[in-house]
Amino acid sequence: MTTAPPAHDDVLVLDYLASLWAAAGDLSAETRDELMNTVAGYIAMRRDLADDPSRVLGRLGPPDQLVAAVRRSGTPTHLRLPAVPSAVPGPSPGGSERVAVALLTGGSVVLPGVAQAAGLMMATVSPRWTPVQKTAAWLLAAGPVAGTLLLLAMLAGVGLLTGLGFLMMYTAACAGSITAGLALHGATRP
Repeated sequence: MTTAPPAHDDVLVLDYLASLWAAAGDLSAETRDELMNTVAGYIAMRRDLADDPSRVLGRLGPPDQLVAAVRRSGTPTHLRLPAVPSAVPGPSPGGSERVAVALLTGGSVVLPGVAQAAGLMMATVSPRWTPVQKTAAWLLAAGPVAGTLLLLAMLAGVGLLTGLGFLMMYTAACAGSITAGLALHGATRP
């Protein structure tokens, strides 16, 4: 079984890393390992960007100078990768989020059905809310409307639909949408 010899670019990188390891012999094991991992990661990242390995190694400088810089002040800043933030805040609420909440709360009373649908559509495409929050809004707004329509059909079939019954069903249908709007509004606060 034979293996192909490493490519010239790979030989350059391996030789550089071997020289760096030798130059860092007097550093503590932890510092040397951190330096080797950082430099190897830097080279890998630059090579992934289709950069020529000889240019990448040229930017790093000679291994002995790199180790001297580590002795003076730790890992050079140009080698450190940016820290990943622990929590990335979501986008701040804009006009479309405010309109969606307004349509779900007040719009459902003034123009039921249409305002609710428009508010839910705007909430669905907004990057501000999570998929769970959007699903909860849909369930809160659409559930009572579907239940009210079913109850309305049943009462109309029996002949028990009165003005007061219609008003109570209208209120129940709006309550879910208002609850959904208030829940989304609570999620838009900083």
